[in-house]
Amino acid sequence: MFKLNEIKELIKLVDETSVHELEIENEGTRLSIKKPNPAEAVIQQVAPQAYIAAPQAVAPQAVQQQAAVNQAPAAAAPQEAAEVNSSLHKIVSPMVGTFYRAPSPEAPSFVSPGDKVSEKTTVCIIEAMKLMNELEAEVKGEIVEVLVENGQLVEFGQPLFLVKPE
Repeated sequence: MFKLNEIKELIKLVDETSVHELEIENEGTRLSIKKPNPAEAVIQQVAPQAYIAAPQAVAPQAVQQQAAVNQAPAAAAPQEAAEVNSSLHKIVSPMVGTFYRAPSPEAPSFVSPGDKVSEKTTVCIIEAMKLMNELEAEVKGEIVEVLVENGQLVEFGQPLFLVKPE
């Protein structure tokens, strides 16, 4: 017979490790502990976007992977577009914050598609915790595309601009 504190400890151990299933037999009593399979995340269609509902035990990265799998067909682009993008440099966000294309609402954008930039050209501002952080181009070339909207929240590592390097 298993004691309650032993069962709780086993559940905690399974939850903290990569083990997905544990079966133990002791004195004629059998205990089986199983983690939910990340692929079993439930998808609900809510117009116009899909939201994912998953048990709390499913790791957030598993939910993100499942979301990526479900969105892949809709996001698939022609192969030639992928080849063009592979030659372009992505300027990515170094932090989580709010993306601004200009130093103030009345001012013109730092850069627009077609503009030539150098490594030290300021391309945008990312506001994080009331601090305005200027982001530089990192590469000499031409701005091909701005991938986010002014005032949009951006994540760490999110592509912001595509640049055709010189």
